[in-house]
Amino acid sequence: MRISVYLALAASVLLTVVAPAAGRRLPPGRAAVVLAVAAVTAGCGWAWDLALLAWTLIGQLGVVRRFGHWSGPVLAAHDPVPPVTAGVAVVLVCVVGATTAVSALRCGRDVSWLLRTTRRAPVVAAGGLVVVDDPAPAALALPGRPGRVLVTSSLLRALSTAERRVLFAHEQSHLRHAHLGYRLVVRLAAGLNPLLWPMVADCDYILERWADEDAAIAVADRSLAATALARAALATTESSTGTARSGTAPSPGAAGPALLAFHEHAVTRRVAALLGPPPPSRWLPAVGPAVLGLIAAVCAVEAGREIDRMFDLALYVWHR
Repeated sequence: MRISVYLALAASVLLTVVAPAAGRRLPPGRAAVVLAVAAVTAGCGWAWDLALLAWTLIGQLGVVRRFGHWSGPVLAAHDPVPPVTAGVAVVLVCVVGATTAVSALRCGRDVSWLLRTTRRAPVVAAGGLVVVDDPAPAALALPGRPGRVLVTSSLLRALSTAERRVLFAHEQSHLRHAHLGYRLVVRLAAGLNPLLWPMVADCDYILERWADEDAAIAVADRSLAATALARAALATTESSTGTARSGTAPSPGAAGPALLAFHEHAVTRRVAALLGPPPPSRWLPAVGPAVLGLIAAVCAVEAGREIDRMFDLALYVWHR
């Protein structure tokens, strides 16, 4: 374990840098898969390796030793981890536990809000569209069986008939590809590994780009998709400015987690991407994250086996 656990930690850290870089060179759908898998690997691998390092110290405590029935001297003699390193790992495990709990609570709050909104949604129009009379422009994809697309009347008034088709296709893409699941997975992984927090914004942007591309394909017009996005963002900005000047609070019908908003997440970059050519279809940039993920997984498993062998030896000596 002298090498394997540290290699696993290093690979997990490198994944937090390499995966977003690879995602920027991949089509949005493939980039989202790479980011989600990399986040789970880096998050779980980081937490597992820290737990292994911490366990080498915790396992030598008197109370734990007696409870587990293993030999303290044998553990001390065969422990390859310096006490200072193991102590730092114990502190980091506590931090990871706290950040994971906070991340899980936030994800639970967002999902709860979406489920409550889905239950309160009015009668569904044709195609799963729910129109809410609200002065704040907003569009949300509401998960469920079937999923629904909630749009406020003010946003519909700001768009032409063709642009509304773009909006509906965008939100349907969120539902069809279960984008909410990608967002929750990356956020929970960032709780396990705080180095992944920058990847949360990358994931949100890539998922919006994925839906943008699906909408552009659905209407067969990239310029129309870009115009619809820009017009929705402008309507939202004007609404926010009017709210700030009047001093009134935002409408509750348009409030909620910024997870599935059509007009959020780097609108300028998304409009520029839609005005350009479609992204090329390729997988080659995903090779780097895949290799790092494999290294992290293999080394983490090997480190766990070495720790297990060490404690098995201590247990054997105890029983003799």
